[in-house]
Amino acid sequence: MTTDRVLVPIDGSDVSYRALSYAVDLAAAFDATLDVVHITTDRTPAAEAVLDRARRILDATDVEASLSLSTDLDLDFRPADRLGEDVLDLVAERGADHVVMGHAEPPGPVERALLGSAAETVLRSERVRLTVVP
Repeated sequence: MTTDRVLVPIDGSDVSYRALSYAVDLAAAFDATLDVVHITTDRTPAAEAVLDRARRILDATDVEASLSLSTDLDLDFRPADRLGEDVLDLVAERGADHVVMGHAEPPGPVERALLGSAAETVLRSERVRLTVVP
């Protein structure tokens, strides 16, 4: 199996930035293109801060010149209540063959039932390889 395009959605959480760091290494190992996206409904200072931190992480990496790294991060305006489906839409739109996502388990069973999991939605779809970073 080869990996040509890695998609990593970030949300501003520490676990999403750990996923970004892992995705950089994965993309470098396979000489793959890396797409970093932040899915949000509004362009806000908070959304810009998420992207700025991701840019700093990417700027600090020592990736080989042959790696095609999307450092001009995309800000996609989409409803946040269907995040897993949005990630799958982006997989199809961008031709990604691997997704790297951070995932922190909600604190209790009620929260898990109400919040669901974008990573679980992507995993259950079986449309793309998924690496989940805790």
